[in-house]
Amino acid sequence: MVRLILNAVIYLGSAAIGLFVTSLILGDDFKLPIAALLLGTVLFALFQMILGPFIFKMTHKYASALTGGVGLVSTFVALLLTDILVADFSITGISTWLAAVVIVWLITALATWLLPLFLLKEAADNRKDK
Repeated sequence: MVRLILNAVIYLGSAAIGLFVTSLILGDDFKLPIAALLLGTVLFALFQMILGPFIFKMTHKYASALTGGVGLVSTFVALLLTDILVADFSITGISTWLAAVVIVWLITALATWLLPLFLLKEAADNRKDK
């Protein structure tokens, strides 16, 4: 149960960081107001958690040459679904979409790798204090 909660926190944290930083980098073509950031983060993280393994399984089964691009494909689909479902969230232009997919994928991948190190260090430090 703790592992599931930790994974959810990591997915939410990496999604929030990825979406927020991408909105800073891409500016007006990637509109994600603070009010929409919360809902966008939750939906994006949920879509990533569901779509990542599903797309991996499908590409591995039917198009194994594309397995390396699973993260980019699941990021695109999660962004697309989030864009459709969150009213204040919008991405305009093909170049913005391409840049957004790459930036969000890169940042969430790094955050998913680095957040556990930080969270586990904090947990270990808290246990030492007790």
